[in-house]
Amino acid sequence: MTEAAFGGSAEQTSEEEVGLRYEVDGEIATITLDRPEKRNAQTFATWSALAHIGDNLPQQVRVVVVRGEGPSFSAGIDLRMFTPEGVPGQGSFASSATLDGSAFEKRVAQAQRGFLWLRRPDIVSVAAVQGHAIGAGFQLALACDLRILADDAQLCMKEPALGLVPDLTGTKPLVDLVGLSRAIEICLTARTVKAEEAARIGLAELVVARAELPGAVRDLTGALLATNRDAAVATKRLLQGASGRSLEEQCAAEAREQAARVKALFS
Repeated sequence: MTEAAFGGSAEQTSEEEVGLRYEVDGEIATITLDRPEKRNAQTFATWSALAHIGDNLPQQVRVVVVRGEGPSFSAGIDLRMFTPEGVPGQGSFASSATLDGSAFEKRVAQAQRGFLWLRRPDIVSVAAVQGHAIGAGFQLALACDLRILADDAQLCMKEPALGLVPDLTGTKPLVDLVGLSRAIEICLTARTVKAEEAARIGLAELVVARAELPGAVRDLTGALLATNRDAAVATKRLLQGASGRSLEEQCAAEAREQAARVKALFS
């Protein structure tokens, strides 16, 4: 879990630098960003560890909860990654800038693997967000299927203000959730979206008081697990493909999925 996505090795990268806790309890897996003294800032090793979890997720897991320890969900990228020295054992953006285009894109793709698996149809991922979710933190929340926000949550796509672009899979879900114009405004102003607005524009399914966040997550995961697993997987697969299909194509997809379900239930 400590192999760095942008360079470095497991031997060079400490568990403290990875900054994750990972627990499985029956059908629920919980990933906790666990560097509260750094407001859960993320590093290359964090993203590699996330990918490792996705690659090795136990088959019985149906719900994945992503949360942050301490006052913030995640304040984004560890600022040491912008320095020439970088993060010990992991390098920096400066060192990555020496790579040719295809090599750099490959490294970005390795980092993106830590986010992409959270959209798999066989699981439902839930982000429990309190405090700051900035840049990479905001994109990690966007990588999840559902978002529950504490009333002190603050979302910000900071990358353009730093001369960068969001590249951790966050741009498509942002556009899908709030529309192109609003996504442009949020990203290019790099402004803070607070919890109430986030719920209003579709970035959150629920906003609760900070103290109620754990209970709200438990209630949601319980409701998700009450649904038949195979039906849930098939339904999520249908919903994920809907935007890319015509109505006729979606109707045909529904019929195929339903035929499989009826056969499984009554054969």
